Amino acid sequence: MAAKKKPRPLLVFADENGQIYDHPELEMMCRRGDELFQPKPEEYIPLPPDSEFFLLPGRFPIGLDPETGEVVEVEGTAVTAFACPGHTLTGLAAYGNTDDAPVLPMFSYGAVGFANGKFWVTAKKVDEDKRQVFTKIPNKKIDAGAHRMLKEMPDNRLVRHLAGCALTYCCPAAKNLALGRFEAPLPTSRTCNARCIGCISEQPEDSGFPSPQERIKFTPTAEEITQIMHFHAKRERKPVFSFGQGCEGEPLTEHVLLTEAIKKYRDEGGIGTVNINTNGSITEAMEPLAAAGLNSIRVSLNSLREPVYNTYYRPKGYKFDDVLATIAKAKELDLHVSLNFLYFPGISDTEFEVSALVEVAKQTKFDFIQLRNLNIDPDLYMELMEPYEFGPGMGFINFRKRIKNECPWINFGYFNPYLGDGKQR
Repeated sequence: MAAKKKPRPLLVFADENGQIYDHPELEMMCRRGDELFQPKPEEYIPLPPDSEFFLLPGRFPIGLDPETGEVVEVEGTAVTAFACPGHTLTGLAAYGNTDDAPVLPMFSYGAVGFANGKFWVTAKKVDEDKRQVFTKIPNKKIDAGAHRMLKEMPDNRLVRHLAGCALTYCCPAAKNLALGRFEAPLPTSRTCNARCIGCISEQPEDSGFPSPQERIKFTPTAEEITQIMHFHAKRERKPVFSFGQGCEGEPLTEHVLLTEAIKKYRDEGGIGTVNINTNGSITEAMEPLAAAGLNSIRVSLNSLREPVYNTYYRPKGYKFDDVLATIAKAKELDLHVSLNFLYFPGISDTEFEVSALVEVAKQTKFDFIQLRNLNIDPDLYMELMEPYEFGPGMGFINFRKRIKNECPWINFGYFNPYLGDGKQR
C-alpha cells in the first residue's frame, strides 16, 4: 500500500480583529536566512500540542501561487507558530515588513499553514521526552504543587523564587519542580560575563524588546540549594538538577557556591544527574565541580566560528577559546558534554557553520547536541550576521545527517538527559 501523500498546507493569516484564516489558494512558504522557500513535505509536521500561535505586528502575509510560482502579498497580519519544546524549526515564517514594523520579542517563529483540517508547522521532533508538555495537566495541580513547596520549605528564598516562576511566569522548568517530575531548575547567579543579544533575563532599555523573565535578585545559600535537591529527589525516580536557568546570569560565575552545594548534596547521599547549563567561560571551574559530583555540562553556542559567536554572545572577560577549552576539559574529566546549539535555519545549516561544528566535535569528542531554536527576531539576527560569509543552507535534515555521518558517536535531542546516579560516574 502506498504511503499517504502529505498535503501542501495553505497560507494562514489574520484579519484586523486577530481572527485566523487559511487562504483559499495560496500555499504556505517559509524562510531560511534571507531566502524564501516552499517547504518540502519532510520539513513540516502537524502542529504539536502545547505549541502557540503569534500574530506578527507590522508584518504582512506572503504565500505561493501554485499556478504561477509567484510570491504573492496578502492583506492582513502574518501568523507564526512557536513549536512545543522538543521540536526544532526547519524553516521560519515568511512575511513582509511594513515601514513601522517593531522588533519582535525573543521567541522562535515557525512557518504555519493549514490543510486537511489541521495546522502544520515547519519543524521536526528531535526529542521524545514529554518534559515540557502540560496539555493534560490542570493548572490547579501545578498551583497545588507550588504551594506545597512553600509550605514544606517556608524559609527557603530559592523556593519562593521558583514558586513564583511557576505561578506567575509559567516557567516550564519551575512547573515541573512543582509537579515533582523530570528536571529541577536551580538558578543561582545574579551576574553574567556575556551580553547576549537574545538574553531573556536582562536587556538594555534601548534594545527594542523586553526581557520575558525577571533575573534572580539574591544569591541562594548551599543549604537552600540542597534542600530543593533532596525535596525533588524524593518525588522523582530519575532526578535531573540543572544550574543555569533563564532567570539568571552565568552560573559559572558562582562556581565556588555550586561546588559547595553539589558536594554537600552528594555527601548527604544525593543521587541523580547534576548538570550545569553554561556558556563554558570559566575552564578552571571544571575540576572542582567534577570532584564535587557534577555529572554533565551543557554549553550554549550559536556558532562554532569565533566571529559569529562573539557577535551574538558579546563576551566580557572571557574568549571563545576558553569555551572550547572548557568543553575539552569537561570531556577529559569524563563529564557528559552537550552543546546547546541555537539553531537558526539558513545560517546554522550552512557549510561554513557545519564544518566548524564537525571540526570541534572531532577535536573534543563531546557527546550530545541539543537542537534548540534561537529565539530572536529573524530580521535582527540576519542584520547581525551580515558581515559574515555563510553560503546556501543544506536544510535541517541534511544538517543532522551530515553531523551524524562524520561524528557517529554524537546523539541528538532537546533536553538534558538523565545519566543515572552521579556517584557511579
